Amino acid sequence: MGVSGPVWALTIVVIGALMVFDYVFHVRETHVPTLREAVVWSAGYVGIAILFGIGLVGFLTRRNLITMLMSIELILNSVNINFVVFNKYLYPDKLEGVFFTLFIIAIAAAEAAVAIAIFINLYRNFHSIDAEATDEMKF
Repeated sequence: MGVSGPVWALTIVVIGALMVFDYVFHVRETHVPTLREAVVWSAGYVGIAILFGIGLVGFLTRRNLITMLMSIELILNSVNINFVVFNKYLYPDKLEGVFFTLFIIAIAAAEAAVAIAIFINLYRNFHSIDAEATDEMKF
């Protein structure tokens, strides 16, 4: 199952538009970013969009369960960077974005440990960790 170029390009465009709308509607009225802040902000969001796009394309195109798990981790890391960037530029005196990031990291670590345990069990019983082969596995 391959994802065509326009589909994931559209995904990145939608993500970028959502980030811009979120920035426009949540910026404090008293804070006017300098040119340097705007450039850093834009570069950060291009990186976040690329990281999210790579994770999304990797999740949709790979058949191996471990690479799918790694793609989910990339998506979660882009969300973490998003929280930190928003917290840094919108509310520099508060730490909500950092606390959300720490919470997501803890949940992702627990999720990865459980998923790897499940993958090891699948491989021991069925000698495959292919996502398409899980439909054919008889428990």
